[in-house]
Amino acid sequence: MEPWPKLSEELLETGYRKLLRRTFRQPDGTLSVFDIKREPLVVCVLPLTPDRQVILARQFRPGPEQVLLELPGGCMEAGETPLQAAERELLEETGYTGNLQYVGESLDDAYTTLVRHNFVATDCCRLQAPRNEDGEITEVVTLSLDDFRQHLRSGQLTDVETGYLGLDHLGLL
Repeated sequence: MEPWPKLSEELLETGYRKLLRRTFRQPDGTLSVFDIKREPLVVCVLPLTPDRQVILARQFRPGPEQVLLELPGGCMEAGETPLQAAERELLEETGYTGNLQYVGESLDDAYTTLVRHNFVATDCCRLQAPRNEDGEITEVVTLSLDDFRQHLRSGQLTDVETGYLGLDHLGLL
């Protein structure tokens, strides 16, 4: 199977979010139009303390309208490398720093441009309180590896791929 030829792309702005309306020609000649979320590159970190506690950020998320336990991460800023963004996001959201290792990229879903750069951070130690700004108010929570694995399986973690890829990278699945 070959990628379908893209015939056109239009940017649609809907407030903070952006959509791309893309028209493709299918192999049988049929035209198909898809609305794709246009999103920036992001980073996500699976951070562990020296005693293998997983560091998470508890925060309210407006999409599901719930308070979730999430791995720290977010959008890359202009001029940042993925490593710089991961270090910044870990510190901002949790107040922790650690030894970061790149795990790899993952795609978010079939209808978004989002590419996630996944990291693990080992031997994390707390340097400061989280920076609660820009509509993100976080509370730092730590879980044992067993409790984190259970959380991964619960379906309530938004960055499941970072959790699984990170644990696999560290040989902790």
